[in-house]
Amino acid sequence: MSHPEVSPTRPRAVVSLSGGMDSSVCLALAARDYKVYALHFSYGQRTEHRELASARAVAEIVGVQQFLPLRIDLFRQIGGSALTDPNIEVPNAPAVEQIGAEIPVTYVPFRNAHFLSAAVSWAEVLGAKKVFIGAVEQDSSGYPDCRPAYYAAFNHLIQTGTRDGDIEILTPLIHRKKSEIVQLGLELKAPFHVTWSCYSGEDLACGVCESCALRLRAFAQAHAKDPIPYRRKAANER
Repeated sequence: MSHPEVSPTRPRAVVSLSGGMDSSVCLALAARDYKVYALHFSYGQRTEHRELASARAVAEIVGVQQFLPLRIDLFRQIGGSALTDPNIEVPNAPAVEQIGAEIPVTYVPFRNAHFLSAAVSWAEVLGAKKVFIGAVEQDSSGYPDCRPAYYAAFNHLIQTGTRDGDIEILTPLIHRKKSEIVQLGLELKAPFHVTWSCYSGEDLACGVCESCALRLRAFAQAHAKDPIPYRRKAANER
C-alpha cells in the first residue's frame, strides 16, 4: 500500500494501533482524511513483541506521520487477565454462537481507558481533534470497554477535562460485523498480511483462541483468504 498523499491542510488525528485486524483497518480508514499519528501500547501482554512488530509494520505501510510506542507495566502487576497473567491460561474459543455471551478471562480490566487517556493527551499536544480506536461491539468477545455507551461517556469526560474540550473519540467500526471489517479492509488495501490477532502465539497464530476464531470466521464469511499463518484451526473454522 503506497503512502497516502497528505495535504498541508489535512487535519491531524491520533489512532490507537494494536497491530490487530480491527485497529489496522481503523488506521487505514482514518488515513484517507487525516494526517495520522499512531499510538501503540506494550502492557505485558503475552504477544507484546509480535504486536509491536505488527503495529510498526502497519504504521509504515499505511504511512503515518509518527509512530509512538509506549510501555506500561500496571496490567502485568495487577494481573486478573489471561493476556497479562501467566497463571491464567488462554482458553480455546467456545462454540461460535457462545463467543461474547460472557466476559472472558482475556478481558484486561479497564484497559481502553488507559489507552484513550494517553491518546487524548497526545492529541492535545498535536492539536488533533479526533482520536480513532478500532473498538467493535458485534462479533466480539464481549469486552465492556468496547460498547458505544463507554465511548459516549469518555467523550463527555474529554469535554469536561481537557483544555478546550473539543477532542472527540471516534469508533467507526463499532457497529460493523467482523466480516464487514474484513471487506472494508480489502477495499482500503489494509495490510492484513502483517497484522496479528492471536492471544497466545508469536510465531504462528494458535488458531483456536477466541481472537483467532473470530478472525478466521470473519475472513470465511467475507469469502477472503486470511494471509497470516496458523498453527491449527478450530474445527468449526476449517
